[in-house]
Amino acid sequence: MQKEGTDKAVEVIRAEKLCHRAGAYYVRIQGMGRQHHISLEDEFDEHDNEQTRYIVLTEDAFPIATCRFYEAGEKLAMIGRVVVLPEYRGKGLGQRVILEAEKWLSELGFARAAVESRDIAVGFYEKLGYEITDRDIIHGPTFDCIRMEKDL
Repeated sequence: MQKEGTDKAVEVIRAEKLCHRAGAYYVRIQGMGRQHHISLEDEFDEHDNEQTRYIVLTEDAFPIATCRFYEAGEKLAMIGRVVVLPEYRGKGLGQRVILEAEKWLSELGFARAAVESRDIAVGFYEKLGYEITDRDIIHGPTFDCIRMEKDL
């Protein structure tokens, strides 16, 4: 599965095993935790549990991008913790990880997906079909976010 803009094949993993979830956690720690000085306690929350699903993209079996999702209401899932390692950004991998999560969500019977987009990433999600559903800023410990949703 070669992705335009990358030199090597990118594999999509639905991280249902511990070793694959560890790949998701690695990307989050390296891609966000270190870059933005986010503590482990702040990065990993109550939504990182056995019911949470993760998508991991790998290149040569090395994790390079991830996101998670979990049920957030009737046929609604929250997609979050979308991270691409810094050296892999700008190659369409963020979009790919979201689209893979949406595909899995549809297969699981979800009708709608939500994100809490960083304020600087709203345009990214709008290009993927998400719409702002609440203009109130969500002030988190690290980022300001805006809630967006999309029909799947």
